[in-house]
Amino acid sequence: MKRRRLVNHLMTALCGFGLLLALIPLGSILWLVISRGAPALNLDFFTQLPAPVGETGGGVGNAILGTLSMVGIGCILGVPVGVGAGVFLAERGNGRTGDAVRFTAEVLSGVPSIVVGIVAYGLVVLPMHRFSALAGGVALAVLMIPALARSTEELVRLVPGSLREASLALGVPQWRTSLRVVLRTALGGIVTAVLLSIARAAGETAPLLFTALNNQYWNFKADQPTASLTVQIYNYAVSPYQDWHQKAWGAALVLLLLVGALSLIAKALARNRFGTAR
Repeated sequence: MKRRRLVNHLMTALCGFGLLLALIPLGSILWLVISRGAPALNLDFFTQLPAPVGETGGGVGNAILGTLSMVGIGCILGVPVGVGAGVFLAERGNGRTGDAVRFTAEVLSGVPSIVVGIVAYGLVVLPMHRFSALAGGVALAVLMIPALARSTEELVRLVPGSLREASLALGVPQWRTSLRVVLRTALGGIVTAVLLSIARAAGETAPLLFTALNNQYWNFKADQPTASLTVQIYNYAVSPYQDWHQKAWGAALVLLLLVGALSLIAKALARNRFGTAR
């Protein structure tokens, strides 16, 4: 017993040491972004356009709007496809078609995001003859679909089979059982997966360089080049101007807060008693 307790305490100490090693770089990054980005945050930062080259002031309001619009387009295109594919894989995915869809999702989940951007460039940008928010949304949707499909499949499989059997025994058709009973039961976990996918898509830079490019002005049209926070951070970070460097830190902090808020909401939903993802 003494030996087992000693080993137990030793392994606990090693796990705590490993956790500390992981938290040190994470904490340093968070402190660096917060300490350098917080001074740049003010009302103009969220509402004004970027200042001309060499001038101080301005903001990234158009980039925030562009990020929200492209993530919204990505959700409109990607969430129905990803969730629908996941439900299909869980309910009817035991045949060759299911294996093909599952294999495709696994392959796409490992494809670098810059490759997805090049594909979206060839499929959307070249036919339209212009960069656009729509092309950026398509690229983000392609990045969201594989993770959503596999997550939804696992969540739907967690629904007790007795619920399906009870619904079918009452004469409810299979398709309505999947939508009204199975999908509704797993809805909490699926919403969590959607929020995590949105958080990942909001932080992508490479696909947007090939699809949405950038825009220094307000843009409310989906078929025109659009600014985004990630591309704006990149442009400001590589510039020689100190004021732009500070704004890059501020934009990075805003993006960090956005992704962190989505992650916290997802975690809260995962703990909800109606959720299945725990």
